[in-house]
Amino acid sequence: MEPSGGQQQENGQNGQDTKPTVCFLGPVSSYTHQATLDTFPTDKFNFLPVDTIKDIFDTTQSGRADYGVVPFENSSNGSVVFTLDQFADRAGEYPDLAIHAEIYLDVHHCLVGHYYHRSNRLNLTHVKRVYSHPQAFGQCTKFLRETLPGVETIDVSSTSRAAALAKEDATGTSAAISSATAAQMLGLDVLARNIEDREDNTTRFFVVRRRGAPVSALEEALSERRRARGHQDADGGDGDSDSDIYSHSKSLVSFTVPHRSPGALADVLECFRRARLNLTSINSRPSLAQPFQYVFFVEFEGHRLRDPEGRVRDALANVAAVAQSCRWWGSWDNMR
Repeated sequence: MEPSGGQQQENGQNGQDTKPTVCFLGPVSSYTHQATLDTFPTDKFNFLPVDTIKDIFDTTQSGRADYGVVPFENSSNGSVVFTLDQFADRAGEYPDLAIHAEIYLDVHHCLVGHYYHRSNRLNLTHVKRVYSHPQAFGQCTKFLRETLPGVETIDVSSTSRAAALAKEDATGTSAAISSATAAQMLGLDVLARNIEDREDNTTRFFVVRRRGAPVSALEEALSERRRARGHQDADGGDGDSDSDIYSHSKSLVSFTVPHRSPGALADVLECFRRARLNLTSINSRPSLAQPFQYVFFVEFEGHRLRDPEGRVRDALANVAAVAQSCRWWGSWDNMR
């Protein structure tokens, strides 16, 4: 599947609003929303919060949104399995989607809720339950273990939804792991700050694009973000060798292999070694075709459309020859 550069109007009627729409995991003030605002100018894009990660894929595929921003992995807690499950695309629901860009966001969690004794703001004995997204819980294990041992933890769809649930509890005994932004927006107290296990806690998001969606405004926004963060131009900059260019971009491919064929997975990985392409991550999710069969995901350095030595082309062709099935999900500039 090739990303298309075609322009088309998606929003409004009779030409009233031609700004592209970006959907994200809501409600407003979620970390995905913050990553979205960090990349997309509010005067050039419309924004649409949705309830779940699957909704992001469905909304973008349907054309209600031109782009979707999804959390993909966290530096402390690993891959977001809810996102990987959609990229597995077991039912073939997302034929027109491709990854177009990545976004990195420093994530600093807060415990938000209501002070019980305003004269003693460190007293958390009134907190009986904590809402958050499973990824956030996984990034704050030390705080939960040492400060709130035995407190009930309840998984919800996003950290901003967690903050809303804490606000709705009239007893004041509910709290949430969320952002300071969400607390400020909802009028909640910040009971504890920077409760993540690691100071360098970072989440990486993907921008998925529907084939045929307008691309010029997106590319302009991404170029501005690259400049703001001190990154080189997409071609790797003047003076770089062809080999150096490969490290400036990344690609993702998913594939399946014959489950009972010895060495089948190794045969696929060998394709990247022969092409001298550095692998940056390997993941898997159950295929659901049969028990204990998997869809594998390999991310590697290199861009399918900027491939001066043909290394990406050769690797993908060889993967297609040895894998049971495979799909290229896109190539994008390395923003790290």
